[in-house]
Amino acid sequence: MTEIQRPGALYQQVAAAIREAILSGEFEPGAPLPSEAQLIERYQVSRPTVRNAVAALRAEGLIEVHHGKGSFVRSDGQPAVTIERRVSHTRDGKFVMPSGSVWNEVEEPTPYRSRTTKGTGQLLSLGEEEALFTCDRLLTDAASGTRAMHRTLIPFEVARGTTLAEAPNTPPASAYEILTQAGHKLWWSETVRARMPLPDERAALQLPDATPVLHLSRVTHGTDDHPLILEELRVGADRAELAYRITADKEPARRTRA
Repeated sequence: MTEIQRPGALYQQVAAAIREAILSGEFEPGAPLPSEAQLIERYQVSRPTVRNAVAALRAEGLIEVHHGKGSFVRSDGQPAVTIERRVSHTRDGKFVMPSGSVWNEVEEPTPYRSRTTKGTGQLLSLGEEEALFTCDRLLTDAASGTRAMHRTLIPFEVARGTTLAEAPNTPPASAYEILTQAGHKLWWSETVRARMPLPDERAALQLPDATPVLHLSRVTHGTDDHPLILEELRVGADRAELAYRITADKEPARRTRA
């Protein structure tokens, strides 16, 4: 039995005691948390107090609930999926994404028309409310069950005169080939940020409590470095890590004064 003698709400005191037990290794990662009855006996508190303490630790991300099985200490293991963020160009003019073979589509891609927001407009060098072809994909890694949400946004002006206007659900690698055939020499830029998920993202990605998402924004640039396509990938930060191949750029030649 552990006596609670700390200031603050009683459930916060119980949460602090359980947290210490987790961080000290008494309750190991991946192991089930003691039952409500055991926690009530251990800390000599009421059932609502224990439930509030466990809820607080779930919100912190220390505990996750497996429905029908109980509460478990969240595992601190390695991410299940390593996503390689590079693009390869084959000799026959096709593009290949190394991680492309990892993902299977959970359902049919959903193409639709949309408009730029302030954020997507900035990435595409467009104003707000500019017309876009958009396609959403829900992906899964068969080996680990990891889910990812992928979105492609193509401005009408970019798609005009290409097959992308008729087939905005074209996979990204094929879209790169189409743009190359249209005369563009492509390069890519990418940013990554972590944030807490929106409710629909949490449901689609099947995220545990208090789990952030990695939000990747990749822009395909063409002639005169103009942005052509924006891709957004969202995946649970507890399930995936990103891998990048980095090569050294040539330093631009310095201009000499006459």
